[in-house]
Amino acid sequence: MTELFRLFIYRLKIGYLLAMAGVFLLVNACQQSQAYSDGPTEQPDMMVVKLGQGDSEGFEKIRRAFVDHNDGYDLDYLQDITSIAARDNFRVLFVQQGWPEIQLSQGTESEVTVGDIVLLAPGIGLKADSSLSVLEFTSPHAFPEGIPLVIRPDWDPNITDIPGGCATETNAYRRILLTWKQEVGQYLYHALNAHRVRIMDSFSHYHPVVGGFDEFYLVQMALPDARIITSSQVAAISDPLNVSEPASQQLLQSTSLEVGDLIYLPRGTMHRGIGGVLAQVITVPGFIPGSEIGVDHHLKTINENLNLSADRALPYNQEAADGPVIK
Repeated sequence: MTELFRLFIYRLKIGYLLAMAGVFLLVNACQQSQAYSDGPTEQPDMMVVKLGQGDSEGFEKIRRAFVDHNDGYDLDYLQDITSIAARDNFRVLFVQQGWPEIQLSQGTESEVTVGDIVLLAPGIGLKADSSLSVLEFTSPHAFPEGIPLVIRPDWDPNITDIPGGCATETNAYRRILLTWKQEVGQYLYHALNAHRVRIMDSFSHYHPVVGGFDEFYLVQMALPDARIITSSQVAAISDPLNVSEPASQQLLQSTSLEVGDLIYLPRGTMHRGIGGVLAQVITVPGFIPGSEIGVDHHLKTINENLNLSADRALPYNQEAADGPVIK
């Protein structure tokens, strides 16, 4: 009886271990299926928070998602402050409110207002003669030599309108503050790029998960019809002949934009700004060439294949819909 009992217990343990191994493999497979891949796939949709309205929980969700996908970076919003203490890292400040005179602890003095950038190197703090609010990015990479510590797109003669990207019209307001390549701007910084741009009707595009970048819209002016159209279903859009009519109506989301909105667009999220919005467009890392992948031709194909019209037709940029667009 003792030997039979021991054999029973042994077999019971083996069965339990096999069952637990099966559960582990199943859970691991599910987790792997949700991981980022090398091509278009289902990605987290865009996130939005209204700065200045005390939504600390919403801001923290954006900050956590951003930090989790960008090693060494961080994000904060400093509201109605008159000083910023020195720290041991590199910070890029986007002025969102106020028009003070500031002084950096190494001696630089300047007026700043909405749309300006202030760069704080390690050991450099800031004092202002009146309150201001800034979106603060912490970067793991040093600033190159030759970049001014205060960049003012509306006041710097080195920064002029350069149509392109999300604003291709010839009279576009598009001023590049920090750039990836010398051909389009004076101030190179690959760790973070920024251009202040008025968007009337941009083309629909995404930045790939591998080799792309995260993007923020910091809204500084907005007309009543300003919106951003987004989608987390890039894989489905990129396979337009296999989209059903019911599925087509779930592909895109439209979000109204207001001054003070911070829009976070993770890598892989399709987006298109329309209706008149002036925003600081901020990318981390910088604006890598060849990482704007257009999908308007796919949206047009979906409409034609399903005979979608009127309010069921998917909106797209007509000028970018004749074929693939990569910028």
